[in-house]
Amino acid sequence: MNPWRLRLLSQLDTLGTVRAVAQAANLSPSSVSQQLAVLETETRTQLLERTGRRVRLTSAGLILARRARAILDHMDGVEAELRGFGEEPAGLVRLGAFQSAIHTMAVPAVTRLARAYTHLDVELLELEPHASMPALRTGDADIIITTSDFDELPLGPDIDLVPLATDPIVLVVPPEHPAAGRGAVDLAACADEPWAFDVPQSYMANLALRLCRQARFEPRVVCRFSNYMMTLQHVEAGLSIALLPGLAVDSRYRVATRELATPVTRTITAAIRRGTPPRAAVRVVLDALRHGPDLAEPRHGLSELDPPGAARAAEVSSEKSCHER
Repeated sequence: MNPWRLRLLSQLDTLGTVRAVAQAANLSPSSVSQQLAVLETETRTQLLERTGRRVRLTSAGLILARRARAILDHMDGVEAELRGFGEEPAGLVRLGAFQSAIHTMAVPAVTRLARAYTHLDVELLELEPHASMPALRTGDADIIITTSDFDELPLGPDIDLVPLATDPIVLVVPPEHPAAGRGAVDLAACADEPWAFDVPQSYMANLALRLCRQARFEPRVVCRFSNYMMTLQHVEAGLSIALLPGLAVDSRYRVATRELATPVTRTITAAIRRGTPPRAAVRVVLDALRHGPDLAEPRHGLSELDPPGAARAAEVSSEKSCHER
């Protein structure tokens, strides 16, 4: 059996359609169909059946697709052992992480690993939670940093989780904003504010919308950015306020952060596929993530790079509501 075709079959089980597999593999749908037909010949088993214009896996196809992940992982492990002669972790590990975890967790871990293991290659992929779990299941990522609070993609028995840290959701406002004082903020007081949101259907866009609606208002969204740096720049300019994970607040921007009156915290985890024991290269990357800097403490207040006038702005009483600007 050709391992490349096994990967296509596994992707079909995860993604659901030949068209989606073709898009993920950068192939045409007809090429994917041809390769799956060859796999049927190789296995002498009917793996696919047509239902109208769609193709679905037979019972035998489902069994092979789910065993294929363990087969491919085992092959990767053997290849890595041969490359490093079993003396040290070696080979390629694809690490997917959401945006705010890239510079705070993934890059520091990869930097330490590069100094310690010369035969280890870590490929970093920016993947938000809605995309990282499918990538893990199809084998396009070996480890992902995600949040176990992402309800849209429930976990299953095929995934193992390794807790890494907790991260508070905070209100981010310009330094001169009335809410920039000390103390927690009630979101209901910010009902009339202009809001910066993530792109539709992303983890943070859905969470921010849910929190605003729980506070009994519909947010007036004036911009949407897929990049937290752009969001922070917009807030810094006094054009909006935002709800962001604490890890996303870069100290280079002159913004203030406030805890929420009803605290919201996300759990950050690493996830790997369950099955055969993880190869040595995957284990050392997991260890590097687990023993990284302590990220559990929330970061509040203004950036250390703020000019002297910002400190005065941070003393504004938090008892004032957001709309008393």
